[in-house]
Amino acid sequence: MRGPLRMRALTAEEERVIGKLAHSRTASARLVERAKIIELAQKGQTIPQIMQQLHLSEPTVRKWWKRFELMGLPGLEDVGRPGTPRHYSDLDRAKIIEVALTRPANLGLAFNCWTFDRLTTSIQQQFGIAMKKTRIFEILHEEGLRWRQQEIWFGERLDPEFAQKRGLLKP
Repeated sequence: MRGPLRMRALTAEEERVIGKLAHSRTASARLVERAKIIELAQKGQTIPQIMQQLHLSEPTVRKWWKRFELMGLPGLEDVGRPGTPRHYSDLDRAKIIEVALTRPANLGLAFNCWTFDRLTTSIQQQFGIAMKKTRIFEILHEEGLRWRQQEIWFGERLDPEFAQKRGLLKP
């Protein structure tokens, strides 16, 4: 049977953060689990004891112990995963958000408020960003902007003679 894990001495900051994370109710479950592995190893428990107590496999316990030994606290964080690169640059995303937050009249357009179709058409034609409507919607949503139904009776009328043309309202 193997002995306890030989941990390097933790700094005061590492000890504080590990203790806080290991007992956190708001941090991600993965991060709490990893902090518990380090905390138990620091207390002198063996790998089988840690595996049994946390219901983890040996490779998992060893992986996080080694990553902590090599990298310290940042080693407990998830590493970026490979995947397809982003199709649109941060500059394109910023331009879309900027256009959405700007009044159309300020951009020299003949209308005073955006509809989603108008916004999409402007982004695609005037700014040369070839992007689907759904992706534009996702970008605005990620930024915290919520699209709402246009209420055409509010705001400034485009036709100054609207009231005359409409006629009197009948009760």
